[in-house]
Amino acid sequence: MAAVLIVDDENLIRWFVAEGLEGAGYQVLEAASAREALDRLQSGGAPVSVVVLDLKLPDSSDLGLLRRIRQIAPECRVILMTAHGTPDVLEEAVRAGAFGVLGKPFDITRVVGLVHDALAAA
Repeated sequence: MAAVLIVDDENLIRWFVAEGLEGAGYQVLEAASAREALDRLQSGGAPVSVVVLDLKLPDSSDLGLLRRIRQIAPECRVILMTAHGTPDVLEEAVRAGAFGVLGKPFDITRVVGLVHDALAAA
């Protein structure tokens, strides 16, 4: 079973995405901040295959966390979520290594589909 890390400071979004992914058979981990996400990725616990990452977090508000995740876990696919996605930001996210980008609000079937695609591409 593939592990997916959901990183968002909003509890309701983490819950919504977790419910959808668990219903699709994925193991779900959660983090409410950039620091917590990095700690989970470096903990040596269950390997994370996909990170579903919010662009705006209290301790990270740019693509720096995406780049850091790609450095410490290059095999991990990252799907970026944002309500602030300008075309320039989205293009930069893909150049920084994002597998895909989701605009908020989003449909959970789109999230599940992107996670499935990310795992198939690994």
